[in-house]
Amino acid sequence: MAPKKPLRLPVLLLPLLTLLPQADTRSFVVDRENDRFLLDGAPFRYVSGSLHYFRVPRVLWADRLFKMRMSGLNTVQFYVPWNYHEPEPGVYNFNGSRDLFAFLNEASLANLLVILRPGPYICAEWDMGGLPAWLLQKPDIHLRTSDPDFLAAVDSWFKVLLPKLYPWLYHNGGNIISIQVENEYGSYRACDFSYMRHLAGLFRALLGDRILLFTTDGPEGLKCGSLQGLYTTVDFGPADNMTKIFALLRKYEPRGPLVNSEYYTGWLDYWGQNHSTRSVLAVTTGLENMLKLGASVNMYMFHGGTNFGFWNGADEKGRFLPITTSYDYDAPISEAGDPTPKLFALRNVISEFQEIPLGPLPPPSPKMMFGPLTLHLDGDLLAFLDFLCPQGPISSILPMSFEAVKQDRGFVLYRTYLTYTVSEPTQLWVPNDGVHDRAYVMVDGGLLEPPVLGQTVLTQWLMFPLKVDKLVKWWFPLQLMKRSHPQVPSGPTFYSTTFPILGEGGDTFLFLPGWTKGQVWINGFNLGRYWTKRGPQETLYVPRPLLFSRGALNKITVLELENVPPQPQIQFLDRPILNSTLHKTYIYSLLADTQSAFEPMELSGH
Repeated sequence: MAPKKPLRLPVLLLPLLTLLPQADTRSFVVDRENDRFLLDGAPFRYVSGSLHYFRVPRVLWADRLFKMRMSGLNTVQFYVPWNYHEPEPGVYNFNGSRDLFAFLNEASLANLLVILRPGPYICAEWDMGGLPAWLLQKPDIHLRTSDPDFLAAVDSWFKVLLPKLYPWLYHNGGNIISIQVENEYGSYRACDFSYMRHLAGLFRALLGDRILLFTTDGPEGLKCGSLQGLYTTVDFGPADNMTKIFALLRKYEPRGPLVNSEYYTGWLDYWGQNHSTRSVLAVTTGLENMLKLGASVNMYMFHGGTNFGFWNGADEKGRFLPITTSYDYDAPISEAGDPTPKLFALRNVISEFQEIPLGPLPPPSPKMMFGPLTLHLDGDLLAFLDFLCPQGPISSILPMSFEAVKQDRGFVLYRTYLTYTVSEPTQLWVPNDGVHDRAYVMVDGGLLEPPVLGQTVLTQWLMFPLKVDKLVKWWFPLQLMKRSHPQVPSGPTFYSTTFPILGEGGDTFLFLPGWTKGQVWINGFNLGRYWTKRGPQETLYVPRPLLFSRGALNKITVLELENVPPQPQIQFLDRPILNSTLHKTYIYSLLADTQSAFEPMELSGH
């Protein structure tokens, strides 16, 4: 898709892009003699911010990008998650919220240049780091290496993606000034230089020689992550020793501009740990010191957004550390898109080094609160099994992984029948830490604590891949058919209700006091996971565009996986609760969550 000419540039934003030369004279290059970038032959330094289109509803892209430009940024940096666009081999989706070319166009309209990070691995605290789960259908595949099976899949994907990006390269008239190869590869255990050389050659073959290609690594990863022919940049935050790290960078990139590709304005949150914050003073001081050196900087994140649906991933640090639904990141622009004190402080720093657009930033968006609302029991998950898995179960002697049954994320029900009577308490366990996610085990419909029973390996399994998103959309806006319900529901259970919004309404935050852990849909849209009992995130961001106003009915559906409060009520608040947890440290048990770095799998057995 070729870039469109901007149709609506705010008057105050004209100076950067409207005066740029025609495509045949456009260039973005490294001036090694003077340790700087040149944009169309003139000295240039980018002050950039990260924003991920896949974490922001499409209707809000323009708003967030405009606020970034008004903050003084001249560039936006973002990833491309492979699994978001190729859900199964050879099937591609660039529509709706996945239309990254529409996002590139919105960035152009906001007068922002672009630094692109297409992976193939992106990390980004995204499900499997952006790699498609279907890669694991080949159990012996070695990800992020020169394994022929992995390279074949990567080549196939990039031969689709990169030609679509070619017209958007800066020298072709677009706004992409540089592209990252892989992502912090030096931190990966493989250290496969053949793999990196293959990627570099592939990018050059498909994008040409004029686009600036670069790598990004933390200080400890520069050795394995950098590659001759790719410009080397580094990542670090306000608490790190800038002088020491830039001196280390100079060993790999002796001349050219200093670049911090991920300057951390905040940090991510894990379920069960405290909400992460970075002080305004620390972030602004670090930025000022880098700009004084003439460095180019990208702030990660400038607007974090939300891990809607099942997309939040996990860090693999011995144990999987699952990441919250909110990706607020304590960023300068909040999860709801509002300017924060950190933004205004950073804007003041940037204004000391380059011109920033005149005029005020938009005020915070309207917020609303209402409730409580009482949810009604629709039935336990097993009662809807025929609708959740209409094709019927898959049979196997031993349990199969999510990838083997072609269920990328969400839920699978695993069922077997005991062929003998268990007359006394017997341990049910999984050897070798075999559950990488969260398992709920049910016997005759009752929920138990955390497949070997005693010393007997359980066999003859039925696996039901559950299409919960499709079922909820089918329910909406219809009411569920009435069914007989247990008096005291146990295990995964659906609840729902409808509600109107009077007037125009606004953004809001869903609070589920007393609920335990589960998933929420509003008007068929998957808001994401809640884990109220663990924290720190206690509310889910509900963007205003998801809601119907002027009296139309909205439908909320909740799948509670564990326990419901005596009064199954919810509330909508006008501010988030992101730092409420009883846990000072995070000790991970055998029961992990479905958010995993490499093997997404949530179990419910019968």
